[in-house]
Amino acid sequence: MKKTFLGGLLAGSTLAAGLAQAEETITAVHAFPETLIYTQSFLSFVDKVNEAGEGVIQIDVRGGPEAIGMFQQPDAVRDGIVDMVYTPGSFYGGALPEKDAMVASNLTAVETRENGGIELIDQIHQEKMGLKYLGWFDSGVCYNLWTRDAPSFDADGNLEVDGLKLRGNNVYNAFFTNYLGAQVIDLPTGEVYAALQRGVVDATGWTQIGLIDLKWNEFLNYRIEPCFFSTDLGVIVNLESWNALSDEARTILQDVAIQHEKDSVEALQVKRDEDFARLEEAGMQVITLEGEAKANYLAAAREKTWERMSNLMAEQPGGTDNYDRLIELFYDLDSAN
Repeated sequence: MKKTFLGGLLAGSTLAAGLAQAEETITAVHAFPETLIYTQSFLSFVDKVNEAGEGVIQIDVRGGPEAIGMFQQPDAVRDGIVDMVYTPGSFYGGALPEKDAMVASNLTAVETRENGGIELIDQIHQEKMGLKYLGWFDSGVCYNLWTRDAPSFDADGNLEVDGLKLRGNNVYNAFFTNYLGAQVIDLPTGEVYAALQRGVVDATGWTQIGLIDLKWNEFLNYRIEPCFFSTDLGVIVNLESWNALSDEARTILQDVAIQHEKDSVEALQVKRDEDFARLEEAGMQVITLEGEAKANYLAAAREKTWERMSNLMAEQPGGTDNYDRLIELFYDLDSAN
């Protein structure tokens, strides 16, 4: 009896240990501070995975830019220091210029998931960087130019930027410098508030949402329409870490990511409308380009970004082989204007 009892106890302990070991964990960091709406979206995705993957797969979030610098995160996930990163593709655009197809896109992740665009982007990530592109989150949100002072226009209605202290970064500098002719001041997101406060810059590009979260609305009083570009925020996973996961774990991660692509589009459209209403109630004024000036503005944002993508692709192995296909899958020319 004693031997039978002990044998059963040991067997049960071995089974429990096996079940405990079956749950896999991957580590993750995010590019922006936790308070930003985009990071909140990513953390919502993590919660969904951890709920759906209980006993199978869990994501252990190690923090944001305070854990690994935002511009160092793409290298960190490629090198296996962390398994997963939520970041804009623009932060590793030198290694993967094809991300500009997403920057210039006028489609959402839902549409590009259906037409094969995200599958192609995933393939390129795997081939060029050893990364799995898990999902394009928070798409369908575009950028505006936001200014402290009322913008000025030439006789044809084109935006004038002479004397404008415009904050830039590698997302929109091709547009700001090559078309608008602006002299930009490159600053990471975390330094913009202080730069606005001190008068170092008096205008910036930024997405339709998040201005209030960052408190930049304390200094910016005008939003210029139309909006341009798209957010290119995505989740990338070290390919070795991805391949080492069980089939069940990979399925959960991918299924939840695809659902979050849809959920985040809907959630951020609501958030955009709420933010716009709050800003306008607080005095934000909206200035809109019209006619040919509007058409030229939008065309320049698109075409200068495509030009940058083509030039950088041409310098890399494979050249511009995927250029036409990327534009076809990520841009609907019929609805361009």
